[in-house]
Amino acid sequence: MNAAIIGISSGLLIIVLIAILKQLDKKLIYGLQLSAIGFLYVGFVWTDMNTLIINSIQAVLFQLIAYYGIKRNIYILAAGYFLHGCWDIGYNLIATPGLIPPHYEWFCLSIDFTIGIYILFISKQFLVSKNPLAKSSIC
Repeated sequence: MNAAIIGISSGLLIIVLIAILKQLDKKLIYGLQLSAIGFLYVGFVWTDMNTLIINSIQAVLFQLIAYYGIKRNIYILAAGYFLHGCWDIGYNLIATPGLIPPHYEWFCLSIDFTIGIYILFISKQFLVSKNPLAKSSIC
């Protein structure tokens, strides 16, 4: 339970920090983050070849999801976070248990779902044109 609380708190902290840095492209930042979190597992399992192969494939898959989420549709990016959360929970069924830190799946799941929910709720903000002429309408 503590891992989930820490994960939700960390997810909210990430959201606030990214929101404070208004000049950054939020869609790009969240996409880069999704891409990076897939590779964390690779760092944990490098001692077991079979698990390393499985985790390398999932890391590339999430990198592609992040890419298409940035380039095509913000909902793909949100789905990527939810899928990664599902990966976290199902990880011990697929790969060698014990290679990742204890309770990491709950910690990571809670961050992923917190950010995924946030992206879904504020997705219109991501879609707003950055062209200042498109925003101004004087009647």
